[in-house]
Amino acid sequence: MYSIQQQELFSFQQLLEIKPDDRYAPILEHLDFKSVLQRLRKQSRLGPPQTLNFPAMLYSLLIAKIERMDFVKDIVRRLKTSIEFRMQCRFTGSDTTPSEASYSRLIRVLNDHQLIEMVQDGLVLDAISEGFIPGLHLAFDSSAVEAWNAVFSDGAVKRKTSRQNQKPLTPQIEQLSVPIEEDVKEETAPPPTPQKYGRGRPKKEEAIRRAEERKAYEATLSTFEKPVADMLPYTYEELMEELPRAPERCAKKNAKGFLTSWYGYKANVIVDADSQYVLTGFLSSANINDQRGGVVLLKALANKFPMLQIKHIMADKGYDAHPLYKLIHSLDAFPIIDFIHHTEPPEGFNKDFHPICEQGKAYVYDSYDPTYKTLKFTRPKECSNCPLAESGCQKVYKIKVDQDIRKNTVPARGSEGFKQLYKKRTAVERVFAYLKEYFGLHRTRHRGTRAEVDFQLSTLAYTVCKFALDKWNQQLKQVATAA
Repeated sequence: MYSIQQQELFSFQQLLEIKPDDRYAPILEHLDFKSVLQRLRKQSRLGPPQTLNFPAMLYSLLIAKIERMDFVKDIVRRLKTSIEFRMQCRFTGSDTTPSEASYSRLIRVLNDHQLIEMVQDGLVLDAISEGFIPGLHLAFDSSAVEAWNAVFSDGAVKRKTSRQNQKPLTPQIEQLSVPIEEDVKEETAPPPTPQKYGRGRPKKEEAIRRAEERKAYEATLSTFEKPVADMLPYTYEELMEELPRAPERCAKKNAKGFLTSWYGYKANVIVDADSQYVLTGFLSSANINDQRGGVVLLKALANKFPMLQIKHIMADKGYDAHPLYKLIHSLDAFPIIDFIHHTEPPEGFNKDFHPICEQGKAYVYDSYDPTYKTLKFTRPKECSNCPLAESGCQKVYKIKVDQDIRKNTVPARGSEGFKQLYKKRTAVERVFAYLKEYFGLHRTRHRGTRAEVDFQLSTLAYTVCKFALDKWNQQLKQVATAA
């Protein structure tokens, strides 16, 4: 008999090369989901067994952000059709593919317990311990996030239908015991504004009545409707509990002075200006004032990362408010915020609040004395040959910073040091560009609690990618040094 030996189609080395490459392994290995899994784990031995692979579901949500997948249905479809994608998300062959309802319930639990925020904070603490975040210069800002909505011809926005008319969910997908609540609360009627009165001084009884009317109106205002100074006594947890999260219409001027309008949300973040790490952030309604968002960011910074030795915090002129300067000084840091001139500078000072000599020459900023908290200004070089140099003009001016913390900054406004520090503020704008271009933050397809988780997933995906890249560069430097 003839023995025919068939030649092998692939060699062993070729089979290894055909194996799909797990390119997300160097990124996902830096995530610690222990605290998240403790919340998601089944609390009782009774009932049906837990069949969902929650770590793999979390990985799939992050990978979807990196691969710019906007909808949960795209994740489910990809899991059903791509074995390589299932392996990258850490699904095993025996795991069932989660449904869209299972992802929806997972997202609700993540938002109720702020689990993604906990993972983000832990990752930032790891970056601080590794030395990737200096924490000396920080910058914060806000950016528009459009909401995905259906607008009819009459301009009305399609609202979510009531769950009373929906069919009950099957027991197989109720893996998470979470109460069902509406994402968007019923809108309450705003309190009536006080009546506007004409000019003239009212009588005593009328003045008392108007004061009581004004006091009753202010008592009906929420925390984010009160003046910015009234928000300072609140803690970070209290502010986040009162934070409006529903999509709203907002209109504001951009950097070029043009009026822009959008419907949706506002992303508020504070980043390290030197390393471009996102320290913390939150998603709010679009109509929230930037200064109120800045108060929440600074409160979060003091609450989460008190170990940072911050020197300067930068922001644009939209945050030029006395309460924000006060909060920044409470962190033992100096504010670098562009000034809004509502009135002319005081007599004897220029627009940067430098002293001016009798000839109109501005004194030059010299240094800052931390012992007495004073700014030192010296006479300009042009005044060396001035006839009033010895009699009319003094050589040195010293100004207390506490006289006006808005006008007197360290370094002084208009100085070269102030300009160089203010240029670092653009780091937060670059971070927003990365989040919108590569991590899907330019528009959210969710509403209510799901929109907040969508923002947190974008920031977490950005942070873990940056952390993985810094760790890789650190290892390459160590290998080059050892060689």
